[in-house]
Amino acid sequence: MKSLQYCLLAFAIMAITHSLKAQTAEEIIAKYIDAIGGKDKINAINSVRMGTTISANGTDASGSIVVVNGKGYRNESDWGGQKVIQVFTDKSGWTQNPFVGVNDPQALPDDAYKMGQYQIYLVPLLDYASHGDKAELLGQERIGGGGGPNTYKIRVTNPNGMASTYYLDVASNLPIQSITTSDFAGQKTEVTTTYSDYVKSDAGWLYTQTVGIDFGGNFSMTSKVSKIEINPAIDSGIFEMKK
Repeated sequence: MKSLQYCLLAFAIMAITHSLKAQTAEEIIAKYIDAIGGKDKINAINSVRMGTTISANGTDASGSIVVVNGKGYRNESDWGGQKVIQVFTDKSGWTQNPFVGVNDPQALPDDAYKMGQYQIYLVPLLDYASHGDKAELLGQERIGGGGGPNTYKIRVTNPNGMASTYYLDVASNLPIQSITTSDFAGQKTEVTTTYSDYVKSDAGWLYTQTVGIDFGGNFSMTSKVSKIEINPAIDSGIFEMKK
């Protein structure tokens, strides 16, 4: 009887040890990449154009997002004739936002550029180490208290010192939330982004259809993808700041 108990105990210890060894940031991120289609399918996507509907403060706007992987990102929304534009490239960024008095294109400050530069990558966590980023597993945490989903908590820090904490669902390996510290209205603010409604594209890439962004409780918005084009021809001129 004791022999059986010792065997069961040894087996349990081995299982726990194997589980702990598997829980590294690198391996969890690899499972996430597999869950959204795999590295080969994602690397076959060079460009994406999305049509979006944005809701903020009870107002809706039509928008578009264009990404040329690793080279450029453009997010444009039309609020009743008032256009808000934000652009990042692998070298610089610019914005145009009449709601804050920026009626003409204006170069982004260095801090703002560093904060959003990662958006030029279709899947920022893919090959994150080659970008100079470092990932650290902080353990597990339930989102929204005890009744929320259990997640892996991973902090990713880029060479500029900017850090984002991702929460990946333990069951699906998909991100459901991320938190980044940002400069909003001159103050350091926690920007919380939620990801939901995952949809598989014709290219086999599983992308999040609905993204919610909360700027420290000061302002929030939701963006939902209404259509998507994979590998469309993109004029690189859309990323240039017109003078």
